[in-house]
Amino acid sequence: MAHPETREDGETASTGAMNFHRRVHCRECGYFKDETVSSAVVGGPVDPFFQRPVWLQASCCGHVLWAYNVRHLDLLEAYVAAKLRERGDLAARAPTSLVERLPTWLKTAKNRAEVLRTIGRLRLTLPADG
Repeated sequence: MAHPETREDGETASTGAMNFHRRVHCRECGYFKDETVSSAVVGGPVDPFFQRPVWLQASCCGHVLWAYNVRHLDLLEAYVAAKLRERGDLAARAPTSLVERLPTWLKTAKNRAEVLRTIGRLRLTLPADG
C-alpha cells in the first residue's frame, strides 16, 4: 500500500482542533480509503491515523525497528550510519528533536551494524518504484 499523505483541511471553529485528511491507496489491487481525523497518536509502529501496524517494521537487537515511510527510513539510516552526530540538519525538513528522542538501543554504536542490516532488509520489502 502507498504511504498516506497528510493534508490540513483547516481548523474547526468550534473546537479549534485541526482536521487531517488521510488517503491510503494500494497500487496493486486499487483499494483506497479516505478518512478525516482530528487527532493522531505518533511514536510507535502503528499508523497514527488509521491505527494499523506500519508496513516497515522488523525485529532488531531485541526490539522492533520501524519506520512510517521511506523518508523516515532514510532519516534513521542517515542518523545511525553517521560516525559523528552533530546538531543541525540531518535531512531536509527533519526535526532535530525526532532523532534526539530515538531509543538508546537504536543510537548505541555497538548496535550500528545490526540496525543498518535491518534497515537494508526493510528496504527489500519496498516496491521497486518506491
